[in-house]
Amino acid sequence: MDLGIIFWIITAVVAGIFFWISYKVKDAATTSFSAYSIGGGTMPMFLIFFSQFATIMGAGNFIGHAGYAYKIGITQLIFIAGEQGSKILFALVFAGMAGRFTYNSMPEMIDDLITRDKITRAMMGVLAASIMIAWCGGQGKALGAVFQTFSGMDPTLIIIIFSAIFIIYTVAGGIYSVVWTDFFQGLICLTFGVAFYIFAFSKINFNFSTLAARLTAVGKGEMLTFQGFSTFDLINKFVTGLLGVLVAQQYWQRCYATKDAKGARNGLLYSGIICIIMTMCTAIVGLIIMSMNQNLDANSAMPWFMLHVCPPIIACGVFMLILCAGMSSADSNLNSAAVLIVNDLIRPFAPDKTDEQLVKLAKRVTVVVGVVACGSAIWASSIIDLFSRAYSMAGSGLVPVLIIGLVWKEHRGRAEMSKKNSKVTAWGARVGIVVGAVLSQLSFIPNATLVALAVSSACVIIVSMLTRNVKMDSRFVSEGDVNPLPKASESNA
Repeated sequence: MDLGIIFWIITAVVAGIFFWISYKVKDAATTSFSAYSIGGGTMPMFLIFFSQFATIMGAGNFIGHAGYAYKIGITQLIFIAGEQGSKILFALVFAGMAGRFTYNSMPEMIDDLITRDKITRAMMGVLAASIMIAWCGGQGKALGAVFQTFSGMDPTLIIIIFSAIFIIYTVAGGIYSVVWTDFFQGLICLTFGVAFYIFAFSKINFNFSTLAARLTAVGKGEMLTFQGFSTFDLINKFVTGLLGVLVAQQYWQRCYATKDAKGARNGLLYSGIICIIMTMCTAIVGLIIMSMNQNLDANSAMPWFMLHVCPPIIACGVFMLILCAGMSSADSNLNSAAVLIVNDLIRPFAPDKTDEQLVKLAKRVTVVVGVVACGSAIWASSIIDLFSRAYSMAGSGLVPVLIIGLVWKEHRGRAEMSKKNSKVTAWGARVGIVVGAVLSQLSFIPNATLVALAVSSACVIIVSMLTRNVKMDSRFVSEGDVNPLPKASESNA
């Protein structure tokens, strides 16, 4: 039987399982907006671990990182070190704190603890959502590339089909659909991922020297060096990957969803360690592909390897891996983006909306976000370009406000819900966000992300010092009236 037909059968079966899961959990998800967005803060650690792992190991990682390493060489490992290593940093520095809270989103946390400003919260929601939309779009683009290689179908049509699948089952069950489908997807990714790497590395006899010799033999030996990249170029790559993840809603959201701080920290830490290893292995597979065929474009490198090098059983396993990875990342980011938009752009300006109304809004917004992500996947030139642009823009705008806001305190003591304790003002946050986001996108500035981060940080501090006594418009002042939900174990915080 043709591999393309087999892949469609696998897709139909997997999609059917996900639709069934979303149907089973839809009642629990719609009891309140908190249930729809964070499961009421009651998720056990094993669900958070598999959800984080499956979300991180998206189709964009398997297709995108292999393709970009195929294009630029071992330098891609620097970006991966920042992007994936940031999960470990997040786990060690932020996850324990976030696990004590039951906010629905990261901008809501910053609003409650730092700024108390509805405008700032809305700006943060838009920037944070851009990462989620880019990630979701990247999954569709990766799956489109795979199906184009194996079936010859128009990738635009494939992107639209998979976007529809993502949307349907995510709308139905919210975070409950996400974590339980991710549990299934995570098991698949871990199992078939290990099998795939063993097969791929067998092509170089599990020897990096063999890879180096083969690349040199085809005139690509420089791909194993950092030739052509300055120190600042490498630092910029590392920081770009690092910043975007630190303000990605999906990681904060999982921590808020976990029943205790220890589970939040461990779930992200263990998944982060596994993912940095697997993603770097994926990039090295891109170099293995280069040693075999030097005439591919970045997006088709991994699909070519599956079609022309992998035996059918391995190719089907890898497809299952990519399919599950893509769907897990897409559903997580769809849900996260919808929660950000409803919770941080709509809810602060419509405080009288009921839980039932908010859940309905979240479902509608999920559809809209899915359509926008689908469009971004069709428009973007490559998967990693899509990620990098969102990472640099959101990270440069939000990280200075987050870090400075938590460190620059009015009073000593740990952060507590409903208690503002920061010297950062609303105007300092607003200016810092805009300056960081805009500067990061100016391509004529060398190392734009680093420059944007530095200037944004300076603006947050200087403008905050100058506006400490400026009275804000009462229409935009947040009251900090969050309603903390009890965690299962505050003793682990």
